[in-house]
Amino acid sequence: MKRLFKKHMPAQLFILLLAVLWEVGTRIFQIPHYIIPRLSDVLISMADNSGLLARHFVITLGEALLGLAISIVLGTLSAIWIDSSSLARKTLYPLVVASQTIPIIALSPIMVMWFGYEIGSKIAVVMLFTFFPIAMNTADGFRSADPDIGELLRTMGASKRELFLKWKIPSALPEFFTGLKMAAAISVGGATLGEWLGGEAGLGMYTKRAANMLRGESVFSGVLLLSAMGILLFLAVLAVERICLSYRRESKVGQ
Repeated sequence: MKRLFKKHMPAQLFILLLAVLWEVGTRIFQIPHYIIPRLSDVLISMADNSGLLARHFVITLGEALLGLAISIVLGTLSAIWIDSSSLARKTLYPLVVASQTIPIIALSPIMVMWFGYEIGSKIAVVMLFTFFPIAMNTADGFRSADPDIGELLRTMGASKRELFLKWKIPSALPEFFTGLKMAAAISVGGATLGEWLGGEAGLGMYTKRAANMLRGESVFSGVLLLSAMGILLFLAVLAVERICLSYRRESKVGQ
């Protein structure tokens, strides 16, 4: 615990410095609350509305997790198909890459038209944000598999299934988690955008309503919670990554 605190002490001190600058700066320059409220007022607003914020937090978190889970399944399956089929490499891969030239925010209203104002449209918008980093990083991970190891396994009589499980998957896992960490962090942005476009609940809707009423403290409290949600999802994926890839660190230590 002491080592962990010491390791992250610079980041904690930097956050504390930013908090002090925020509070002191808004007091010295008398910045209106609807532009940048005082940090102390934001914290008071969070405490006063803790029950309401908790309900909106759970809704947005659920939308982000559902969209992320579907993107993991579809992105991984797409990466497997791209790696195993030359037809998919020539057709699906460039199509997925080209799809990123279309601004996601321009596609989001289409998701609302297709899936309505219920949770389906929010999940679809989250998928627009998260599918690409998972699919492309995983596909690149499969492609980076060492061909010498694959050839060695083939000479030992490994089947296609064994090649996939013992050669391809271990090679792709680091890239998969890189894409998943990116997707986890931006999934919150997707859920928020989906709520802005059409929703009745969630932190995105909460901040939108507060902004319309020029309640700066409420807007910033919602934004801080959305940021915290993104950080928590990132840290959760990071923890899973460390568990799944612990064998790589142990093998390096053994060398």
